[in-house]
Amino acid sequence: MTNAVQPVTEVKQRAGARRLWIWPIAILISFPIAGYLADLVVDGVDSVGAALVGGLIAGLVIGAAEWFALRRWVPWLWIPATSIGMAAGLTAGAALVNYGISRGDILLMGAITGLGVGALQALVLARSQVSGALWWAIANPPAWALGWFVTSYVITKNVQDQFTNFGASGSVVFGLLTWLVLAMLFRKRTPEPI
Repeated sequence: MTNAVQPVTEVKQRAGARRLWIWPIAILISFPIAGYLADLVVDGVDSVGAALVGGLIAGLVIGAAEWFALRRWVPWLWIPATSIGMAAGLTAGAALVNYGISRGDILLMGAITGLGVGALQALVLARSQVSGALWWAIANPPAWALGWFVTSYVITKNVQDQFTNFGASGSVVFGLLTWLVLAMLFRKRTPEPI
């Protein structure tokens, strides 16, 4: 009897893993839009208030797109967790580097932003009983820093605009790296039916 049930579960797991393909697309679309919308409101991360408001706005857009990709596995709490995590991380990171725009400054700011986002998102994953949620918190700081690193070479003239997050070039790298982590985390989870 167990053999008859197991293939169905394996089929559901494979189908669920295939549904993760939307993650890198959601990242690629949401990051530039989030940065643009936040920049329309705060016009550069050059103060605590701008970092806080810009992080909330960008995090809301990014969190909504990510949740859309992961909605079979995580609750809507992913959205506020991303927004609050980004606001806290960006505020702390930007202040720590004194709102600097050197490559080292944006790498550190990105890592701290990733720490804020990854930690709160990991709590949502843990609440959703995703085994290994801590790996998500560990993977995010270097992934965010790498996203900024790649972007710093592509939009070198625009870095002085002090955007809230990296752009499309960095989001491709970030999306693919975090996609691999998610595939590892969700490999044994069956998505909830929509």
